[in-house]
Amino acid sequence: MNELIILFGGRSAEYEVSLRSAYNVIKAIENGGYSLINIGMSRDGLWYEYSGDIEKIKSGEWISDKENLGGVSLLPHKGIYSEKRKRLIPNTTPVFPAVHGSYCEDGKLQGLLDMCGFDYVGPKTTASAVCMDKHITKLIMNSFGIPQADFILITKHNKNDAAKLVSEKFAYPVFVKPANAGSSVGSSKVCCEAELLTAIDGSMRYDGKVLVEEYVKGKEVEIAVMGNDEPFTSRPGEICPNSEFYDYDTKYKTDTAAFYIPARISAETEEKIREYALTIYKAADCRCLSRVDFFVCDNGRIVFNEINTLPGFTSISMYPSMMQAFGFTYAEIVEKLIGLSKEKE
Repeated sequence: MNELIILFGGRSAEYEVSLRSAYNVIKAIENGGYSLINIGMSRDGLWYEYSGDIEKIKSGEWISDKENLGGVSLLPHKGIYSEKRKRLIPNTTPVFPAVHGSYCEDGKLQGLLDMCGFDYVGPKTTASAVCMDKHITKLIMNSFGIPQADFILITKHNKNDAAKLVSEKFAYPVFVKPANAGSSVGSSKVCCEAELLTAIDGSMRYDGKVLVEEYVKGKEVEIAVMGNDEPFTSRPGEICPNSEFYDYDTKYKTDTAAFYIPARISAETEEKIREYALTIYKAADCRCLSRVDFFVCDNGRIVFNEINTLPGFTSISMYPSMMQAFGFTYAEIVEKLIGLSKEKE
């Protein structure tokens, strides 16, 4: 039986999301002909092989289940040595990183897996790093003519001038978010100047670069992309958050959001979004999968928001939902991604 490594956890603020993603991936393929090797990363960055009840992965209790934890060592150009198995897990074993956020989808983990020689699901190191940094992504996509929200970059060097810079360029409300973070962590809608510095400080808890963007009012529309040399898209899906915006709490803690697949947009707008999504995916040199997010305004304006290279695989995540609506089963999505990870560039 072929082995498959599932990676989960990590040091990012999206640790809990990763646990839910991993749980769903494991459930989808646990009877699919793979011998699963579940490797968890603790919040402080330590790696363990976990052989216990997968329900404890979902709940977060896995890290306290000491009887089922074993140390692992990453060996460059060879693979991962498992203390529990007393053997090397060779780098011919594919890896499914069900991980999100900093240290997980920003190129750091991908570089480590590259050093060890593994094939893994998701874009490679450079693409992962580029797409995680919303500032760099914007600069690249501007050169491809992709419509985006106007923005100001705030760092420690110009933070004291932020109020002046924003007032000169935008009318309130504006949107403030870390350049490097996912799941809307550290993001907020700011309605007046008095709220601006607090919002910037909140974003800087997660990254030293902060984007202040024009506030775009429109439908939140996402689309799933899959493939390597010949990527394809699902039909777009629409999120109606029924809250101020689709923030972390709305995504994972409350039950207010409504989802529409396909999105409630015109055929012409859908076609344009699919075209933009493929352009963005190829421009960033992505492979395997990504989710590309847009706003669609009432006047028909389409605005690219961001690209997520390791989108969530939780029970409510849009990527698997859109691909399922496209005709794949959950297990087929995972199987297809594993196959794509093995294709050489």
